Amino acid sequence: MIKDVITCPGCGIKLNSEKQGFDHVFNASIACRELYHELSHYSLSLHDSSFIHQLIVDTYCAQHFGKHVKPISITFALVGLYLVCEKNYSGKQVQGIHALLANRNKSKHWPAFEMPKEKALLTIQNVIFVSDEAKDDMIKKWCCSVWSIWKTEKETLSQLIATYQELQ
Repeated sequence: MIKDVITCPGCGIKLNSEKQGFDHVFNASIACRELYHELSHYSLSLHDSSFIHQLIVDTYCAQHFGKHVKPISITFALVGLYLVCEKNYSGKQVQGIHALLANRNKSKHWPAFEMPKEKALLTIQNVIFVSDEAKDDMIKKWCCSVWSIWKTEKETLSQLIATYQELQ
């Protein structure tokens, strides 16, 4: 099979791939989505107490946001990026906030977000191709790179979290 260069519409990376299609949920090429699955396999195999896998899930969603991504998914992704990059939370702590938001939002309505026009400087490709020893640090850098394009939503996310924490 002939490999063609495929450009991911979400993050903009160009990958040689035999697969021409696009992911039906995320604004991503199938080739980029395969990198996500590879990185997910790595992170889940760690069984780490900080649960770095949460950073991968949230970062990928925020970088590949599109019309088919559910409002709860992008809200949780942006909450995760905000907490990791602005408040130095771990993936495990982010997971706890996600549970809090899900349990306390009885209306199940979430804010509407629009994808920023600019692309983040780092992508999943930057993470995949570093050594395992450097991978966790690069995951955090990727997370904060994607957060940098969404940073205008900081106040919305801060207020959202505060609202549901007050319901305790």
